[in-house]
Amino acid sequence: MDRYRVEGMTCAACSAHVDKAVRKLPFIEDVQVDLLGGSMRVQTRDGAAHTQEIESAVDKAGYHAVSDRPDKAAQPVKTEKEPMRVRFWTSFVFLVPLMLIGMGQMLGLPMPAFLRMGEYPLTNALIQLMLATPVLFINRKYFISGFKLLIRRAPNMDSLIAVGSGAAYAYGVIILLQMTMAQGAQVHELAKNLYFESAVMILTLVTLGRSLEARAKGRTTDAIKKLMALAPDTVSVVRDGQESVIPIAQVRAGDVLRIRPGERIPVDGILLDGDISVDQSHITGESLPADKHKGDTLVAGSLNPAFTFLMEATRVGEDTTLQKIIRLVSEAGASKAPIARLADRISGVFVPIVMGIALITFAVWMIAGEGFSFALSMAITVLVISCPCALGLATPVAIMVGTGVGALHGLLFRNGEALETLHRVKDIVFDKTGTLTEGRMTVHTVVPAENVTEQELLQTAVSLEAGSEHPLAKAVVAYGMKTGINPSAIKDFKAAAGFGLSAELGGEAAFAGKPEWMEQNGVSLAAYRDQLTAIGSQGVSVLCFARGGQLLGFIGIADTIKPDAAQTMQMLKALRVKPWLLTGDRKEAAQTIARQAGIDDVIAEVLPADKAGQVAALQSGGSAVAMVGDGINDAPALKQADVGLAMGTGTDIAMETADVILNSRGLKNVPDAICLSRAVIRNIKQNLFWAFFYNVIGIPVAAGLLYPFFGIALSPMIAAAAMSLSSVTVVTNALRLKRFRAEEKKEKVMRQVTMHIEGMSCNHCKMAVEKALLEVPGVSKAQVDLEKKTAEVSAHDAVSDELLTSAVELAGYTVRGVS
Repeated sequence: MDRYRVEGMTCAACSAHVDKAVRKLPFIEDVQVDLLGGSMRVQTRDGAAHTQEIESAVDKAGYHAVSDRPDKAAQPVKTEKEPMRVRFWTSFVFLVPLMLIGMGQMLGLPMPAFLRMGEYPLTNALIQLMLATPVLFINRKYFISGFKLLIRRAPNMDSLIAVGSGAAYAYGVIILLQMTMAQGAQVHELAKNLYFESAVMILTLVTLGRSLEARAKGRTTDAIKKLMALAPDTVSVVRDGQESVIPIAQVRAGDVLRIRPGERIPVDGILLDGDISVDQSHITGESLPADKHKGDTLVAGSLNPAFTFLMEATRVGEDTTLQKIIRLVSEAGASKAPIARLADRISGVFVPIVMGIALITFAVWMIAGEGFSFALSMAITVLVISCPCALGLATPVAIMVGTGVGALHGLLFRNGEALETLHRVKDIVFDKTGTLTEGRMTVHTVVPAENVTEQELLQTAVSLEAGSEHPLAKAVVAYGMKTGINPSAIKDFKAAAGFGLSAELGGEAAFAGKPEWMEQNGVSLAAYRDQLTAIGSQGVSVLCFARGGQLLGFIGIADTIKPDAAQTMQMLKALRVKPWLLTGDRKEAAQTIARQAGIDDVIAEVLPADKAGQVAALQSGGSAVAMVGDGINDAPALKQADVGLAMGTGTDIAMETADVILNSRGLKNVPDAICLSRAVIRNIKQNLFWAFFYNVIGIPVAAGLLYPFFGIALSPMIAAAAMSLSSVTVVTNALRLKRFRAEEKKEKVMRQVTMHIEGMSCNHCKMAVEKALLEVPGVSKAQVDLEKKTAEVSAHDAVSDELLTSAVELAGYTVRGVS
């Protein structure tokens, strides 16, 4: 999508007008306007840029668009914090004396005679005009923008401010002119209707609100700023044997770089020498340093705490992992979530509706006989109190902060829709190899035949498998060499695809492979059939080895489950999300991994092309389905799922297809992502509730709804303060997401259980019960009280009372109740 910087947008109505103007163009496929970032992303149907037409459409709508180069897309949001602050304090300097002159005498403050309204009303009014006029000039941007868009029939928040404060100022000028022509008591009566202080107060408070809002908006992109700060400005490069310091922008792929202690790795590359440890916490979210060896990949932004080493640059500039993360976070924060659609539709018509309400308010109070001054005051109050900004900011600020927080936790969301959809997920499907498992085969069991030692079996196994590239063969060789066994020389090596291999070893025929391969070569397995069946039923691949016509034994090899898989499944169950295992592997192997991980539902022996169909079948039940995978064969299923999550260590195709990239190695990021999604959606709902509640209550009160019953009428000054507060409240509430900690969310799905146990009589009993309970997955604490015969247990919601009871009874005690 092509990117544009858009100038002049100040509220949700502005972004709605820009969106509408660009969508009218016939070649437009999609438009995403980012109010927070002052930017726009456009996708055309024919793939052409159409830059001039798009910029012209935005200009005609009353704003200014400039095509943005890709290398600027990831820049943090630029706000008007400093200009707004200057405008506020300058306005405030004029507001204070204006309030003293206009209202000081009413408040009983000592005033010089020539400033007293009662004695010199015309002088007082002229001084008020002189103090108010500079404030309107200082804040002329509201009037230029507001009236220009009003003339183009696309009013925004500036239009409301301009009309409201402009009307108050204009009415004051009219009253002042009438005062110059009036005499006696009439002059004093007219002086009561001056509204200069209201006009200045409105502009000052609105500018204060905008300043605070700009400051808060700037904090929403703290995550992007932190990520950008990870890249150093300069780097030491070694070219032709000479070392020099150059700007990072001049680094080329293939350059050799020298990294010293305390420096950050500037670009992606590979380690050329030594063994080191680097801190990748800002990139992956992992707190522990990552060990790196010669030839390993180094990621830009990682901190080198204590080593000096050389590395070769492989990906530089916008191609580095760090820059891709920054771009992804920036684009995700700028995207719209479906939950924002209602607010966007309302924002598009909000300002015209408010202006209509203001006109009706003015007309009603004039008809009611309250007088022109009162009716005008009520109309101005309606204009000033209304706030489309709160509606427009409710969703994007939460999305921006949420995606930024996710990036710091190793969670990269491609768009706001994925962040929203994830909170609805009820079923989550896991691929097996490389996702739930380590993706590498290791020796599980070594079973020598009768009268054969383990060393004899491994010597033959390593010698035969050393010449094979099969993953099972590599696992056997690695295991054997760890035990100090080196391969012996072999002759006539032959491989039979899908079965095994044969060779001559020490003058004898030797075989390695499946049990069927042994039998084809006359090796009897009759005495070991039950053992082979039992090991195979555990999902373990079995390789048999024979020499001289005799079976030497067999070795079981299996993929290893990731250490955090079981805890991840417990967390998902505690979050009321059902995990599934989907794999093309054998049913026995799949069920073994599922049992170890704590997954109850398994779909095995599925062809890669059919995985997407299995996900679609789950979706047909009506619930949102997520898919977690890492390989090329997972890409269709990741695309089919409502939310696709790709492991950061997976293939590029999987990561390009997925909606969420888990940028650290741990599966724990899956429940973290769900917790973050739920926190963001909860925050958005709070923001939307406040924005709707504020306007639904505030506008009728501003129109004078309470005046006939209680005599309560809001002044334009109070309305301006309330309007400014509403936007700041929404942004500040979204900033609370920055306190999100995945660990804290996990603690909230723990429950406290009291178990009443009989049969405990001594400290040995106490220790036995506590040990039995703590061995239950999901139990974090167990404390036994011998006097009360109870055990206080802290466990995940997913841990059932029956499981806790079973653990205690297996230890030899009786459970009488659980509460």
